[in-house]
Amino acid sequence: MFRHSLTKRTLATVATTEKMLPKKYGGRYTVTLIPGDGVGKEVTDSVVSIFKAENVPVDWDRVDISGVDRAEDVKSAVESLKRNRIGLKGIWHTSPADQAGHGSLNVALRKELDIYANVARFKSIPGVQVKIPDVDLVVIRENTEGEFSGLEHESVPGVVESLKIMTQDNIERIARFAFDYAKKNDRKQVVAVHKANIMKMGDGLFKNLVQEVGEKEYPELQVGNIIVDNASMQTVANPHQFDVLVTPSMYGTILGNIGAALIGGPGLVAGANYGRDVALFEPGSRHVGLDIKGQNVANPTAMILSSVLLLNHLGLNTSADRISKAVHAVIAEGKSVTRDIGGTASTTEFTEAVINKLATL
Repeated sequence: MFRHSLTKRTLATVATTEKMLPKKYGGRYTVTLIPGDGVGKEVTDSVVSIFKAENVPVDWDRVDISGVDRAEDVKSAVESLKRNRIGLKGIWHTSPADQAGHGSLNVALRKELDIYANVARFKSIPGVQVKIPDVDLVVIRENTEGEFSGLEHESVPGVVESLKIMTQDNIERIARFAFDYAKKNDRKQVVAVHKANIMKMGDGLFKNLVQEVGEKEYPELQVGNIIVDNASMQTVANPHQFDVLVTPSMYGTILGNIGAALIGGPGLVAGANYGRDVALFEPGSRHVGLDIKGQNVANPTAMILSSVLLLNHLGLNTSADRISKAVHAVIAEGKSVTRDIGGTASTTEFTEAVINKLATL
């Protein structure tokens, strides 16, 4: 079953190599900016303001598409990301009540560009009150297949079939990505999350291939597996036992929401997506925030820290470190934090506090 392939291994890690970096013109990078729906415009505006204050050499190529009215598909976003190869994105809304057959724009974009790996790090932030301290957990999920394959049909009236696609090539690719991430970031353990006790062929393939890739190619790392419902319970009860979890698409979203709750909420989680040609950065917990849109109360931390990952990807490490330090300092002080983490500050007030803090660093 196991096949070693140098080409596949290269594809699994090529998103972080220098040859895949965006082109730089006149010392500046052009980055696709997709505000998304809900509070997306407010929190991406926060990033734009901070980058301007910090004199970050980034020019924005803005693409306004909404998943609410579905007036457009992802074509313009795909074209922009193909040009620029890097982007910062809010979350598009996907309505569960939509009966017109419209799929998720988020999934469509990832599949169109083969942005196959999502990385979210759930790390406790000093100053945020939580029940379990010192959490530091990474969830890496496969972005393009599994339960999010998007293949459904009504075979006869009242009977719907949803296809869950699992392929060896894509499982091996995400497995190598997860183990490479663990090595590069001084992590010791990778655990595959599955439901192979029920879906013995599909999830069994995922479990077995992750195990084989780990044992044969990464002997220096611990490799394990856990059933998804037990993983959920164990993550809530004792998140410190895990280091890196690698999952099919749906399980990663479930565990990601648990991870967000552990560290204080979705407004704190940075995220990144990597493909063969494109890197796309967005909040790691995909909450749109339609209910608070336009109220200037959203926490922009997740988007700001996602932009820090973007800067690191570009090699702009000094600006990345400064912005990260400023955000963490403002949160630790607790004077200008948003209401989701116990404060009263608005989105713009938090942003201004970060900009003011940058001036003192």
